[in-house]
Amino acid sequence: MAIRKKIDAGKLNLKDQVVAINRVTKVVKGGKNMSFAALVVIGDSDMGIVGYGSGKAKEVPQAIRKGIEAAKKNLYKINLTETSIPHLVLGRYGSGQVLLKPAPEGTGVIAGGAVRAVMTSAGVQNVLTKSLGTANPHNVIKATFDALIQLRDKAQVAALRGKDISEL
Repeated sequence: MAIRKKIDAGKLNLKDQVVAINRVTKVVKGGKNMSFAALVVIGDSDMGIVGYGSGKAKEVPQAIRKGIEAAKKNLYKINLTETSIPHLVLGRYGSGQVLLKPAPEGTGVIAGGAVRAVMTSAGVQNVLTKSLGTANPHNVIKATFDALIQLRDKAQVAALRGKDISEL
């Protein structure tokens, strides 16, 4: 896997989006301890930078805040064309698979739930997606990020093949 450069979250215009909030209960001797787990996606749509994080706390706002802080430490720069993705790609994580297909101008983001949150946060305006396998939002988001990390632009493909960009 390629070495990725640390992205400074302070210089970006990050927008956050809560994907899932889950009430979790721990059974202890004295009863049940309730807390909340939040799954959050943040991104700068102008720069093509997106990240995800999970936070857990006794109350929902603190869980969301922790998720945002975790997401700021987990940012990725995505290779995009003007409004779509450069090529078809399949991302996998656990039993979840996410298929991303480039789409022509005016199509919009054809995606459901967790995949839509990642695509809009990354700044992708036209894409066709299909979530295969699990519906668990954690695994779907991780599979989506696996797919986005696999995206290559023409310069990278030319360098891998040892050719000039004009030869592709």
